[in-house]
Order: sequence, then structure tokens, then C-alpha cells
Amino acid sequence: MHFLLLGATGRVGQRVLAQALQDSHEVTAIVRSMDKISLRSDRLTLLQGNACSAEDLAVAMTGVDAVVSCLGTDGGTVLTEATPLLIAAMKAAGVSRVVTVGTAGILQSREHPGLLRFEAPDTRRSSTRAAEEHRQAWALLAASGLSWTVVCPTYLPDGEAQGQFRAERDFLPDGGTSISVGDTAAFTYRVAVQDTYIGCRVGLAY
Repeated sequence: MHFLLLGATGRVGQRVLAQALQDSHEVTAIVRSMDKISLRSDRLTLLQGNACSAEDLAVAMTGVDAVVSCLGTDGGTVLTEATPLLIAAMKAAGVSRVVTVGTAGILQSREHPGLLRFEAPDTRRSSTRAAEEHRQAWALLAASGLSWTVVCPTYLPDGEAQGQFRAERDFLPDGGTSISVGDTAAFTYRVAVQDTYIGCRVGLAY
């Protein structure tokens, strides 16, 4: 497969990139700084650019089979700026499959039906700004007509993949409190390769 990878310099993105190259897939990655990518491969095409640029996304979409986005909120509005541009670029190029990494805050609340976890009155979040960015990005994908999946890890400490964790559609696995960066990346990559969990959010936790 040929993946377009956004957020390739982040904690999850770096691991997704390494796994895809290890498995002999082709990867195109848009990066703002070439120096932040240490991996090099004849199957890796690095494009210096910005995921919030329609022109850069259009160029990067050439020959792509699926998109994996590990973009974070970056303290601002990256997701709400980039997502509509990404959707338009995918449709123009005839690419339908996209897997993104979100947050457990946009999963459904078990205790408060009809609310998302970050909206529930018992949320422990001091700020909901990042979760609201993720919610808006998810809403855009859900309305896009694309074949989408949003992977929603809970608390995300650094750590290697253990291979033993729980995944649940639209909810956080009951009692889950953490999931490593390694397992989140491994699951995100697997969902993209196997084309599973289409049209839903997926909660991840140990």
C-alpha cells in the first residue's frame, strides 16, 4: 500500500512510519522540518510543507491508497483547519480511506447517555479546548462520505507496544486508564492496513 502520513514527526506518527516502512509499504509524509525525521528509505517520500495547505495536500495525494493522520491539536486549530482541506484533497484524488488519531474525550459517555466523555459533568479535564478540536474534526469526517476511522486512546504515556489491550467501538473500554504510544501506533497502523473499524471511533485502553 501507499500511505500518506500526516503528523509523522509526532510520538505516534514516528512509530506508524517505522512500522509501515518495515512492512515494505510506501509512505509519503508532509513535514514542516526535514530534520525531525531520522528514518530514510527508498520507499519514503518526504515533502516539506504544511498539512493546512490545500496545495501541499494535493501534491502529496498522488498515488496514495490511504491516509493516516496522527496530527495533534498543536495548541491551536490545526485539526479544524487541516481536516476540511484533507477531505477535499482526498475526494479530488479519489482516495476514500482515512484513519486518524483522536482522543478518548470524544467517545460516548457511559454514565451520561447522549453526551461525549469531555462534555460529561464528571469530566476531569481542566480544559476542553483540545477535545472540542477533535470533536469538530470527527464531525467533519463523519459527514464526509469517506471511509473513516478515528482511533481514540485514553491517557497516552510513552512506552513500547505490549500487544495486550482492549478496543471498543465508540466507547472507552470499561475501567481503562491508559494505553502506551507504542500500542496506539500499532493499532492505528493495523486498522489502516486491514481496513477495519470503518465509520466509527475506537476507544483504546489496557
